[in-house]
Amino acid sequence: MARASRTPSLDAPRGRSGMLQRAPQPSSDRFGRFSEAFARAMGTSGFLIGMTIFVAVWLSWNIFMPPQLQFDPAATNFTLLTLILSLQASYAAPLILLAQNRQDDRDRVQIEQDRQRAERNLADTEYLAREVVALRMAVTDFADDVITRDVLRTELRAIVEHLDARWAQEDAAVEPEAR
Repeated sequence: MARASRTPSLDAPRGRSGMLQRAPQPSSDRFGRFSEAFARAMGTSGFLIGMTIFVAVWLSWNIFMPPQLQFDPAATNFTLLTLILSLQASYAAPLILLAQNRQDDRDRVQIEQDRQRAERNLADTEYLAREVVALRMAVTDFADDVITRDVLRTELRAIVEHLDARWAQEDAAVEPEAR
């Protein structure tokens, strides 16, 4: 039984020896849609205004309320608020990157489709240009054989005049005999 060759392909990157390599797995569609919706929401002015209001209310509450009602006092430098914002940022960055990667993939597919469409259009245009050139050459080659309307009229008039003259001669020849 022949063994499959373990020679790496030249178009694939070489892996590090001794390390396990895992093929990249596509993200699940639901999670991808979630990340895109999340990134889209974070990029809006509504999100920024809402976050600003949230932080302002948080800070105002913990500065101006009596100490027994404060849950994140200024004396501790708003540790809980810092933790919440850090947690939000630690999740936001990867989700935004995932959404950007998905958009890059869609853009790549769109660019490839546009490139293929442009190639087809170019091939069609070149074909039509060759056909037009062939037609021009054919018309030029046979231009002497082509009869225009004016040439045809002139020729027909000459034939009619010739026939009229001939009939006139025949009529003249027949009239003396009839007398």
